[in-house]
Amino acid sequence: MNVKVYNQEGKEVGSVELKAEVFGVEPNESLVHQYIVNYLARQRQGNSSTKTRTDVRGGGRKPWRQKGTGRARAGTIRSPLWRGGGIVFGPQPRSYGSKFPQKMKRQALQSILSDKAARECIRVVDQIKFDKPYTKDMIAMLSKLELEGKKCLVLEEGINKSLELSCRNLQKVLFSRASLTNGYDMLNADYLLITKAGLEKVQEVFS
Repeated sequence: MNVKVYNQEGKEVGSVELKAEVFGVEPNESLVHQYIVNYLARQRQGNSSTKTRTDVRGGGRKPWRQKGTGRARAGTIRSPLWRGGGIVFGPQPRSYGSKFPQKMKRQALQSILSDKAARECIRVVDQIKFDKPYTKDMIAMLSKLELEGKKCLVLEEGINKSLELSCRNLQKVLFSRASLTNGYDMLNADYLLITKAGLEKVQEVFS
């Protein structure tokens, strides 16, 4: 499959071929669903914490003797039955993620990329260079590429600070390095705006 390559002015400057093993596979919706559920679970902080009876300060002394008072037996004032005592089975720091095989992850990402390619939601730019970070320059480029107002994920081969900062104030535009992107951001975007170098990196990493 071939896609057109544009420059920053929105003019066509050539074409590039997309690898069939990355952009031409049959999308597996079930696998993509598993990947997204696992990804979102891993984003949960899981740092809720409560104190058990051993963690609450105090309560080291037996409040009264075992027998002869007429009251129920008590060993500590920090028992969960007491006000100010510990919590029984309260939340503790944990990870909500689960293991997800690398092979399945790669196939899920290939499914997402193939779906984007099939729906012609990929724009390839030869390069994106700004003299300095400027949001207006980014908006102007998106307008020339007919992407203004659409949710876009911008993928670059490496670090591009000017481009990253130019995207930062745009609510519907997200910047990511091609090798570090994830399926959730790709699936959430209406269009993938990829530089030529970024496309080569995507095909290298996800093939």
